Amino acid sequence: MNNLLDIIFSNIVPIVTLILIIAILKSGIKFVPQNQAWLVERFGKFHSTKLAGINFIIPFIDRIAAERSLKEQAQDVPSQSAITKDNISLVVDGVLYFRVLDPYKATYGVDDYVFAVTQLAQTTMRSELGKMELDKTFEERDLLNTNIVAAINIASEPWGIQVLRYEIKDIVPPSSIMESMEAQMKAERVKRAQILESEGDRQAAINVAEGQKQAQVLAAEADKAEQILKAEGEAQAILAVADAQAKALKTVGDAANTEEGQKAIQLDLATKAIEAKHAIAKESSVVLLPDSATDASALVAQGMSIINSLNQHNKG
Repeated sequence: MNNLLDIIFSNIVPIVTLILIIAILKSGIKFVPQNQAWLVERFGKFHSTKLAGINFIIPFIDRIAAERSLKEQAQDVPSQSAITKDNISLVVDGVLYFRVLDPYKATYGVDDYVFAVTQLAQTTMRSELGKMELDKTFEERDLLNTNIVAAINIASEPWGIQVLRYEIKDIVPPSSIMESMEAQMKAERVKRAQILESEGDRQAAINVAEGQKQAQVLAAEADKAEQILKAEGEAQAILAVADAQAKALKTVGDAANTEEGQKAIQLDLATKAIEAKHAIAKESSVVLLPDSATDASALVAQGMSIINSLNQHNKG
């Protein structure tokens, strides 16, 4: 029996020793995740910072004092009261975005860097709001956010914290201020509506006047064009009549220079003379006849003598 116990004990001791060695070696191997930093202390004093990847420490001597995330973090800033430059009390809350730049400072420079930076954001926000009037807090929110970030970064530099941005979520003024702001906005909307309506009436009147002006101009131009066209038509008609008369006279003159034309003229004069005498006889009971008036040839001869004298005058 004693031999059996000795054999078992002799086999267990190496196995336990091996297990202990493996456990000790395993505790000395550390795998740090991406975007994290582990701070190692040796005998209670800071020794080194282990970054992402495989790292080794001495078991029982070194220990992981803190694990810091290097990723950007979002921290809600609770609602708080703040007083503006014109003594208006506001309730403001926001969101703070930051990251750890120096894990050593974030661990040993401040006890709780998240709490510290949140409190710093609140005090800075109150301070910045106290520099602005109520209207500016709504109009210049981006500038307010920028000023808060700049002020926090200056104060948090010893903690190894970088504030990336700060966003104000809500700014709630007192109910009395809200009512007055609503009344002011309503009055402003009514004012803008009246201005737009008056501008519309003004533009409509201008459009009507311009339309009437253009209509009068177009009517005057149309009347002018009509008169010009009428005058041109009358002038062309006069020219056409004159040209026709000239052509007719030329044709008559050319025909009168021929023998047949002279005979036709004699016949026409004789006919007209006879018609004239008949007309006189119908209108009056007394008829005055010249010597040899009963002779038609005499009338023709008288007419021909007149025509010949005219022809000789034209030739001369």
